Amino acid sequence: MRSLLHLTILRTHPLKAHCLILRTTTMATSYSSSLLLPPSVSLNKSRNGSSLGLSVNRSRVSMSVSAGSQTTLNDSLFADYKPSSAFLFPGQGAQAIGMGKEAQSVAAAADLYTKANHILGYDLLDICVNGPKEKLDSTVISQPAIYVTSLAAVELLRVREGGEQIINSVDVTCGLSLGEYTALAFAGAFSFEDGLKLVKLRGEAMQAAADAAKSAMVSIIGLDSEKFSSSNQEVEEADKVQIANFLCPGNYAVSGGLKGIEAVEAKAKSFKARMTVRLAVAGAFHTSFMEPAVSRLEAALASTEIRSPRIPVISNVDAQPHADPDTIKKILARQVTSPVQWETTVKTLLSKGLKSSYELGPGKVIAGIFKRVDKSASVENISA
Repeated sequence: MRSLLHLTILRTHPLKAHCLILRTTTMATSYSSSLLLPPSVSLNKSRNGSSLGLSVNRSRVSMSVSAGSQTTLNDSLFADYKPSSAFLFPGQGAQAIGMGKEAQSVAAAADLYTKANHILGYDLLDICVNGPKEKLDSTVISQPAIYVTSLAAVELLRVREGGEQIINSVDVTCGLSLGEYTALAFAGAFSFEDGLKLVKLRGEAMQAAADAAKSAMVSIIGLDSEKFSSSNQEVEEADKVQIANFLCPGNYAVSGGLKGIEAVEAKAKSFKARMTVRLAVAGAFHTSFMEPAVSRLEAALASTEIRSPRIPVISNVDAQPHADPDTIKKILARQVTSPVQWETTVKTLLSKGLKSSYELGPGKVIAGIFKRVDKSASVENISA
Protein backbone atom coordinates (compact mmCIF):
# COMPACT_ATOMS: atom_id res chain seq x y z
CA MET A 1 0.00 0.00 0.00
CA ARG A 2 1.32 3.39 -0.93
CA SER A 3 1.65 5.64 2.08
CA LEU A 4 0.29 9.18 1.79
CA LEU A 5 2.56 10.40 4.55
CA HIS A 6 6.07 11.80 4.44
CA LEU A 7 8.09 11.89 7.63
CA THR A 8 10.50 14.71 8.28
CA ILE A 9 12.33 15.77 11.40
CA LEU A 10 13.05 19.39 12.17
CA ARG A 11 14.22 21.48 15.05
CA THR A 12 11.68 23.84 16.51
CA HIS A 13 11.97 26.74 18.98
CA PRO A 14 15.23 26.47 21.01
CA LEU A 15 13.24 25.68 24.13
CA LYS A 16 11.51 22.75 22.48
CA ALA A 17 12.80 19.32 21.58
CA HIS A 18 12.71 17.69 18.17
CA CYS A 19 9.24 17.39 16.68
CA LEU A 20 7.94 15.02 14.10
CA ILE A 21 5.85 16.46 11.29
CA LEU A 22 3.49 14.36 9.26
CA ARG A 23 2.51 16.14 6.07
CA THR A 24 -0.14 14.98 3.66
CA THR A 25 0.87 15.13 0.03
CA THR A 26 -2.57 16.06 -1.18
CA MET A 27 -3.38 19.32 0.56
CA ALA A 28 -1.78 22.75 1.06
CA THR A 29 -3.69 25.42 2.95
CA SER A 30 -3.33 28.98 4.16
CA TYR A 31 -2.83 27.57 7.63
CA SER A 32 -0.43 24.65 8.00
CA SER A 33 -1.91 21.18 7.60
CA SER A 34 1.05 19.46 9.22
CA LEU A 35 0.83 17.59 12.50
CA LEU A 36 3.34 18.28 15.22
CA LEU A 37 4.09 15.32 17.42
CA PRO A 38 5.94 15.58 20.70
CA PRO A 39 9.33 13.81 20.90
CA SER A 40 7.98 10.72 22.65
CA VAL A 41 4.78 9.46 21.08
CA SER A 42 3.42 5.97 20.75
CA LEU A 43 0.41 5.17 18.61
CA ASN A 44 -0.30 1.48 18.67
CA LYS A 45 -2.05 -0.44 15.97
CA SER A 46 -5.73 -0.88 16.76
CA ARG A 47 -7.29 -4.30 17.18
CA ASN A 48 -9.16 -4.07 13.90
CA GLY A 49 -5.92 -3.31 12.07
CA SER A 50 -7.22 -0.10 10.55
CA SER A 51 -5.02 2.44 12.27
CA LEU A 52 -1.62 3.91 11.72
CA GLY A 53 0.99 2.58 14.15
CA LEU A 54 3.69 5.10 14.97
CA SER A 55 6.46 5.24 17.54
CA VAL A 56 8.89 8.12 17.95
CA ASN A 57 11.90 8.87 20.08
CA ARG A 58 14.90 11.16 19.69
CA SER A 59 17.08 8.51 18.05
CA ARG A 60 14.62 6.47 16.01
CA VAL A 61 11.55 7.00 13.89
CA SER A 62 9.38 4.15 12.68
CA MET A 63 5.98 3.99 11.04
CA SER A 64 3.64 1.20 10.07
CA VAL A 65 0.49 1.55 7.98
CA SER A 66 -2.19 -1.11 8.10
CA ALA A 67 -3.44 -2.87 4.99
CA GLY A 68 -6.84 -1.22 5.27
CA SER A 69 -8.04 1.35 2.74
CA GLN A 70 -7.81 4.21 5.24
CA THR A 71 -5.56 5.17 8.12
CA THR A 72 -6.72 6.73 11.36
CA LEU A 73 -4.74 8.41 14.09
CA ASN A 74 -4.97 7.48 17.72
CA ASP A 75 -7.37 10.11 19.08
CA SER A 76 -5.45 10.30 22.35
CA LEU A 77 -2.33 11.65 20.62
CA PHE A 78 -2.48 14.94 22.57
CA ALA A 79 -3.75 13.48 25.85
CA ASP A 80 -0.58 14.38 27.77
CA TYR A 81 -0.14 17.86 26.31
CA LYS A 82 1.86 20.37 28.34
CA PRO A 83 0.73 23.89 27.41
CA SER A 84 2.99 26.90 27.68
CA SER A 85 1.46 29.40 25.22
CA ALA A 86 -2.17 29.48 24.01
CA PHE A 87 -4.22 31.19 21.32
CA LEU A 88 -7.81 31.79 22.42
CA PHE A 89 -10.60 32.68 20.00
CA PRO A 90 -13.91 34.39 20.90
CA GLY A 91 -17.43 33.24 20.14
CA GLN A 92 -20.68 34.86 19.07
CA GLY A 93 -21.47 37.95 21.10
CA ALA A 94 -17.96 39.40 20.77
CA GLN A 95 -18.84 41.22 17.53
CA ALA A 96 -18.77 45.03 17.48
CA ILE A 97 -19.13 47.71 14.82
CA GLY A 98 -15.70 48.73 13.56
CA MET A 99 -14.03 45.35 13.84
CA GLY A 100 -11.87 44.44 10.85
CA LYS A 101 -10.95 48.04 10.06
CA GLU A 102 -7.43 47.73 11.43
CA ALA A 103 -6.90 44.51 9.46
CA GLN A 104 -6.93 46.42 6.19
CA SER A 105 -3.46 47.75 6.94
CA VAL A 106 -2.00 44.25 6.52
CA ALA A 107 -2.27 42.61 3.10
CA ALA A 108 -2.60 39.04 4.39
CA ALA A 109 -5.38 40.05 6.78
CA ALA A 110 -7.23 42.10 4.17
CA ASP A 111 -7.03 39.16 1.78
CA LEU A 112 -9.07 37.04 4.19
CA TYR A 113 -12.01 39.43 3.85
CA THR A 114 -11.68 39.35 0.05
CA LYS A 115 -11.79 35.54 0.09
CA ALA A 116 -14.73 35.67 2.51
CA ASN A 117 -16.74 37.91 0.18
CA HIS A 118 -16.53 35.33 -2.61
CA ILE A 119 -17.66 32.51 -0.30
CA LEU A 120 -20.40 34.44 1.51
CA GLY A 121 -21.74 36.40 -1.44
CA TYR A 122 -21.77 39.76 0.34
CA ASP A 123 -19.31 42.41 1.57
CA LEU A 124 -18.46 41.12 5.04
CA LEU A 125 -15.95 43.87 5.81
CA ASP A 126 -18.48 46.61 5.10
CA ILE A 127 -20.92 45.10 7.62
CA CYS A 128 -18.14 44.62 10.19
CA VAL A 129 -16.95 48.21 9.89
CA ASN A 130 -20.20 50.07 9.24
CA GLY A 131 -23.02 47.82 10.42
CA PRO A 132 -25.88 48.29 10.96
CA LYS A 133 -25.57 46.65 14.37
CA GLU A 134 -28.77 44.63 13.96
CA LYS A 135 -27.35 43.04 10.83
CA LEU A 136 -23.95 42.32 12.36
CA ASP A 137 -25.60 40.80 15.44
CA SER A 138 -27.61 38.32 13.39
CA THR A 139 -26.36 34.75 13.78
CA VAL A 140 -25.85 34.17 10.06
CA ILE A 141 -23.49 37.16 9.81
CA SER A 142 -21.88 37.46 13.25
CA GLN A 143 -20.44 33.95 13.14
CA PRO A 144 -18.55 34.38 9.83
CA ALA A 145 -17.59 37.91 10.88
CA ILE A 146 -15.96 36.77 14.11
CA TYR A 147 -14.25 33.79 12.43
CA VAL A 148 -12.68 35.96 9.72
CA THR A 149 -11.77 38.84 12.03
CA SER A 150 -10.14 36.51 14.54
CA LEU A 151 -7.91 34.93 11.89
CA ALA A 152 -7.18 38.41 10.54
CA ALA A 153 -5.90 39.26 14.03
CA VAL A 154 -3.38 36.42 13.68
CA GLU A 155 -2.04 38.12 10.55
CA LEU A 156 -1.81 41.47 12.35
CA LEU A 157 0.19 39.80 15.09
CA ARG A 158 2.43 38.13 12.51
CA VAL A 159 3.76 41.46 11.16
CA ARG A 160 4.33 42.89 14.64
CA GLU A 161 7.88 42.82 15.96
CA GLY A 162 8.30 39.42 17.59
CA GLY A 163 4.88 38.35 16.35
CA GLU A 164 6.08 35.46 14.23
CA GLN A 165 8.00 34.11 17.22
CA ILE A 166 4.84 34.28 19.36
CA ILE A 167 2.82 32.43 16.72
CA ASN A 168 5.46 29.71 16.43
CA SER A 169 5.59 29.31 20.21
CA VAL A 170 1.86 28.55 20.56
CA ASP A 171 1.42 24.91 21.57
CA VAL A 172 -2.31 24.77 22.36
CA THR A 173 -5.41 26.57 21.10
CA CYS A 174 -9.12 26.70 21.80
CA GLY A 175 -12.14 28.85 21.19
CA LEU A 176 -15.44 29.64 22.85
CA SER A 177 -18.26 27.90 20.93
CA LEU A 178 -17.87 29.31 17.40
CA GLY A 179 -14.23 30.03 18.31
CA GLU A 180 -13.50 26.29 18.23
CA TYR A 181 -13.78 26.46 14.42
CA THR A 182 -11.32 29.35 14.37
CA ALA A 183 -8.91 27.40 16.59
CA LEU A 184 -9.14 24.37 14.29
CA ALA A 185 -8.39 26.54 11.26
CA PHE A 186 -5.37 28.05 12.99
CA ALA A 187 -4.17 24.55 13.92
CA GLY A 188 -4.43 23.38 10.30
CA ALA A 189 -7.34 20.95 10.76
CA PHE A 190 -9.01 22.55 7.74
CA SER A 191 -8.35 25.44 5.38
CA PHE A 192 -9.57 28.97 5.97
CA GLU A 193 -12.03 28.55 3.12
CA ASP A 194 -13.44 25.22 4.28
CA GLY A 195 -13.74 26.53 7.82
CA LEU A 196 -15.65 29.58 6.64
CA LYS A 197 -18.04 27.41 4.62
CA LEU A 198 -18.72 25.34 7.74
CA VAL A 199 -19.21 28.46 9.87
CA LYS A 200 -21.57 29.93 7.27
CA LEU A 201 -23.69 26.79 7.28
CA ARG A 202 -23.51 26.55 11.08
CA GLY A 203 -24.87 30.06 11.46
CA GLU A 204 -27.67 29.40 8.98
CA ALA A 205 -28.59 26.08 10.61
CA MET A 206 -28.61 27.54 14.12
CA GLN A 207 -30.69 30.51 12.97
CA ALA A 208 -33.23 28.15 11.37
CA ALA A 209 -33.39 26.05 14.54
CA ALA A 210 -33.91 29.18 16.63
CA ASP A 211 -36.68 30.39 14.33
CA ALA A 212 -38.52 27.09 14.82
CA ALA A 213 -39.07 27.66 18.56
CA LYS A 214 -39.27 30.70 20.83
CA SER A 215 -36.12 30.51 22.93
CA ALA A 216 -33.33 32.65 24.33
CA MET A 217 -30.13 32.78 26.36
CA VAL A 218 -29.31 34.76 29.47
CA SER A 219 -26.03 35.27 31.30
CA ILE A 220 -26.27 34.95 35.08
CA ILE A 221 -23.48 36.43 37.18
CA GLY A 222 -23.05 35.75 40.87
CA LEU A 223 -25.15 32.60 41.32
CA ASP A 224 -24.21 28.96 41.96
CA SER A 225 -25.01 26.60 39.10
CA GLU A 226 -27.11 24.31 41.33
CA LYS A 227 -29.77 26.99 41.84
CA PHE A 228 -30.87 27.16 38.19
CA SER A 229 -32.73 23.85 38.11
CA SER A 230 -35.43 24.97 40.55
CA SER A 231 -36.86 27.38 37.97
CA ASN A 232 -37.76 24.41 35.73
CA GLN A 233 -40.44 23.37 38.21
CA GLU A 234 -42.44 26.43 37.20
CA VAL A 235 -42.62 25.89 33.41
CA GLU A 236 -43.75 23.33 30.87
CA GLU A 237 -41.32 20.77 29.45
CA ALA A 238 -40.91 22.71 26.19
CA ASP A 239 -39.69 25.80 28.06
CA LYS A 240 -37.26 24.14 30.48
CA VAL A 241 -33.76 25.59 30.68
CA GLN A 242 -30.28 24.24 31.10
CA ILE A 243 -26.81 25.70 31.51
CA ALA A 244 -25.43 26.22 28.02
CA ASN A 245 -22.06 27.78 28.86
CA PHE A 246 -20.03 26.98 31.96
CA LEU A 247 -17.86 30.08 31.65
CA CYS A 248 -16.24 30.51 35.05
CA PRO A 249 -17.25 30.18 38.72
CA GLY A 250 -20.38 32.27 39.28
CA ASN A 251 -20.84 33.11 35.59
CA TYR A 252 -23.07 30.86 33.50
CA ALA A 253 -25.12 31.25 30.35
CA VAL A 254 -28.51 29.58 30.50
CA SER A 255 -30.59 28.55 27.45
CA GLY A 256 -34.23 27.53 27.12
CA GLY A 257 -37.74 28.51 26.12
CA LEU A 258 -38.77 32.13 26.64
CA LYS A 259 -40.98 31.34 29.64
CA GLY A 260 -38.18 29.29 31.16
CA ILE A 261 -35.69 32.11 30.67
CA GLU A 262 -38.07 34.58 32.29
CA ALA A 263 -38.45 32.22 35.25
CA VAL A 264 -34.66 31.95 35.56
CA GLU A 265 -34.29 35.73 35.51
CA ALA A 266 -36.90 36.06 38.27
CA LYS A 267 -35.29 33.27 40.31
CA ALA A 268 -31.85 34.81 39.93
CA LYS A 269 -33.17 38.09 41.26
CA SER A 270 -34.75 36.37 44.27
CA PHE A 271 -31.44 34.60 44.94
CA LYS A 272 -29.70 37.99 44.76
CA ALA A 273 -27.57 37.25 41.71
CA ARG A 274 -25.35 40.22 40.86
CA MET A 275 -26.54 40.55 37.28
CA THR A 276 -28.59 38.96 34.51
CA VAL A 277 -27.96 39.87 30.88
CA ARG A 278 -30.15 38.64 28.02
CA LEU A 279 -27.69 37.67 25.29
CA ALA A 280 -27.85 39.01 21.73
CA VAL A 281 -28.17 35.59 20.09
CA ALA A 282 -30.96 34.03 18.05
CA GLY A 283 -32.06 31.37 20.52
CA ALA A 284 -31.21 28.62 22.99
CA PHE A 285 -27.77 27.66 21.76
CA HIS A 286 -26.00 24.56 23.13
CA THR A 287 -29.23 22.80 24.11
CA SER A 288 -31.67 20.36 22.49
CA PHE A 289 -33.37 23.41 20.90
CA MET A 290 -30.54 23.26 18.35
CA GLU A 291 -31.18 19.61 17.42
CA PRO A 292 -32.54 20.54 13.95
CA ALA A 293 -29.12 22.01 13.10
CA VAL A 294 -27.23 18.79 13.83
CA SER A 295 -28.12 16.84 10.68
CA ARG A 296 -27.14 19.75 8.44
CA LEU A 297 -23.82 20.09 10.23
CA GLU A 298 -23.17 16.34 10.03
CA ALA A 299 -23.71 16.39 6.27
CA ALA A 300 -21.41 19.39 5.77
CA LEU A 301 -18.71 17.93 8.02
CA ALA A 302 -18.88 14.58 6.22
CA SER A 303 -17.99 16.26 2.92
CA THR A 304 -15.22 18.45 4.42
CA GLU A 305 -11.61 17.31 4.53
CA ILE A 306 -10.48 17.52 8.13
CA ARG A 307 -6.94 16.64 9.15
CA SER A 308 -5.37 16.05 12.51
CA PRO A 309 -4.44 19.42 14.07
CA ARG A 310 -0.74 20.27 14.31
CA ILE A 311 -1.22 21.31 17.95
CA PRO A 312 -3.87 20.38 20.55
CA VAL A 313 -7.26 22.03 20.05
CA ILE A 314 -9.42 21.79 23.17
CA SER A 315 -13.02 20.75 22.52
CA ASN A 316 -15.94 22.67 23.99
CA VAL A 317 -17.85 19.43 24.49
CA ASP A 318 -15.46 17.56 26.80
CA ALA A 319 -12.57 20.00 27.42
CA GLN A 320 -10.15 17.53 25.81
CA PRO A 321 -7.95 17.70 22.69
CA HIS A 322 -8.72 15.30 19.82
CA ALA A 323 -6.43 14.11 17.04
CA ASP A 324 -8.63 11.81 14.96
CA PRO A 325 -10.45 13.71 12.16
CA ASP A 326 -13.56 11.53 12.36
CA THR A 327 -13.79 12.19 16.10
CA ILE A 328 -13.41 15.93 15.50
CA LYS A 329 -16.31 15.83 13.03
CA LYS A 330 -18.55 14.05 15.55
CA ILE A 331 -17.54 16.51 18.29
CA LEU A 332 -18.33 19.54 16.11
CA ALA A 333 -21.76 18.15 15.23
CA ARG A 334 -22.51 17.55 18.94
CA GLN A 335 -21.19 20.94 19.98
CA VAL A 336 -24.33 22.94 19.10
CA THR A 337 -26.51 20.87 21.46
CA SER A 338 -23.90 20.36 24.22
CA PRO A 339 -23.01 22.76 27.04
CA VAL A 340 -19.69 24.57 26.58
CA GLN A 341 -17.15 23.35 29.15
CA TRP A 342 -15.10 26.55 29.15
CA GLU A 343 -14.60 26.71 32.91
CA THR A 344 -13.03 23.23 32.90
CA THR A 345 -10.90 24.16 29.88
CA VAL A 346 -9.48 27.27 31.54
CA LYS A 347 -8.81 25.51 34.86
CA THR A 348 -7.12 22.61 33.08
CA LEU A 349 -4.86 24.84 30.99
CA LEU A 350 -3.78 26.83 34.03
CA SER A 351 -3.26 23.72 36.17
CA LYS A 352 -1.08 22.21 33.44
CA GLY A 353 1.26 25.20 33.64
CA LEU A 354 0.05 27.56 30.90
CA LYS A 355 2.25 30.65 31.06
CA SER A 356 1.00 33.06 28.39
CA SER A 357 -2.22 33.46 26.42
CA TYR A 358 -3.43 35.62 23.55
CA GLU A 359 -7.07 36.42 22.80
CA LEU A 360 -7.29 37.02 19.06
CA GLY A 361 -10.32 38.80 17.63
CA PRO A 362 -12.99 41.24 18.78
CA GLY A 363 -13.74 41.84 22.45
CA LYS A 364 -12.04 40.85 25.69
CA VAL A 365 -14.54 38.36 27.08
CA ILE A 366 -12.07 35.47 27.27
CA ALA A 367 -9.44 37.58 29.06
CA GLY A 368 -12.05 38.50 31.65
CA ILE A 369 -12.93 34.85 32.22
CA PHE A 370 -9.28 33.89 32.68
CA LYS A 371 -8.86 36.67 35.24
CA ARG A 372 -11.94 35.45 37.12
CA VAL A 373 -10.35 32.00 37.43
CA ASP A 374 -6.85 33.25 38.20
CA LYS A 375 -6.10 36.95 38.74
CA SER A 376 -2.45 36.38 37.87
CA ALA A 377 -3.24 34.82 34.46
CA SER A 378 -1.50 36.55 31.54
CA VAL A 379 -3.81 37.23 28.58
CA GLU A 380 -3.02 39.76 25.86
CA ASN A 381 -5.75 40.85 23.44
CA ILE A 382 -4.88 41.08 19.75
CA SER A 383 -7.76 42.77 17.95
CA ALA A 384 -8.29 43.51 14.29
